[in-house]
Amino acid sequence: MSALTGHPPRREPRSILPWLATPALVVFVGFAVIPLVGVFALSFTTWDGIGAIHPSGLTSWRAVLTNPGLPHALWVTSLVMAVSWAVQTPLSILLGTFLAGRQRYRAVLGVVYFVPLMLSSAAIAIAYKALLDPNFGLGAGLKIHALSQDWLGRPGLAFGVVVFVVSWQFIPFHSLIYQGGVQQIPKSLYEAAQLDGAGRIRQFFSITLPQLKYTVITSSTLMVVGSLTFFDLIFILTEGGPGDATRVLALDMYKRGFQANLMGPASAIAVILVLVGLALALLLRRLGGRDAGASQLEGV
Repeated sequence: MSALTGHPPRREPRSILPWLATPALVVFVGFAVIPLVGVFALSFTTWDGIGAIHPSGLTSWRAVLTNPGLPHALWVTSLVMAVSWAVQTPLSILLGTFLAGRQRYRAVLGVVYFVPLMLSSAAIAIAYKALLDPNFGLGAGLKIHALSQDWLGRPGLAFGVVVFVVSWQFIPFHSLIYQGGVQQIPKSLYEAAQLDGAGRIRQFFSITLPQLKYTVITSSTLMVVGSLTFFDLIFILTEGGPGDATRVLALDMYKRGFQANLMGPASAIAVILVLVGLALALLLRRLGGRDAGASQLEGV
């Protein structure tokens, strides 16, 4: 009983947030944690994908780490990651800033720009492979010699095509992220800048870019970690060729596991991909500062 009111003390309702998070936790454990543990355990075995699984200790890891193709695959993966980030980030920021305007036609353009993301990577790869065919593709049909190159038969050109197609597909997604980030910037900052006589370019570099710091970190994390899993698009376009010019780590994992029937080494490469992705995500979060997560939550 309360001494002042004569009523029993009021009980605070228990928080329901843990119960709301339970379904997501169950899905995460069932479809992420358990398969990851299984892949890690499989990397210490010998298995052809059909017969019995035999424990083999560090045999698979030795085979992977001593293979001269691993450093090359890591290098190609890092190169695709860095170049695609350098292409996608500035274009996504510019498109996102442009689409954040209030003109009516920009909403229509936003829908058009978003179309590539609605297509599957396999369909995009098949379409571009047909368009870039030197004998029956777009260049041959229009009789334009500059477009009739052997785009997928030369190492430099094949790598450029992979980066271009990846950027073409995913720039809309990151533009949407930057569009939301720009719309969260207080309008008062731009009004004050206009009173001080700042033009659009000065406003972009002095207000828009600094305010998009944490959005850049979020977009870069998705972009960099996602680039580690590029497989279907590269597999259809080049199959890792010419030679090993576009043989990324995910494609190397597939070839070892499903073409050479070496599930142990393939699982070891999968674990390496997870570790590299986790390290990159933590590094980008570190670069963003402690307030990156809080800032993103405030913008939601």
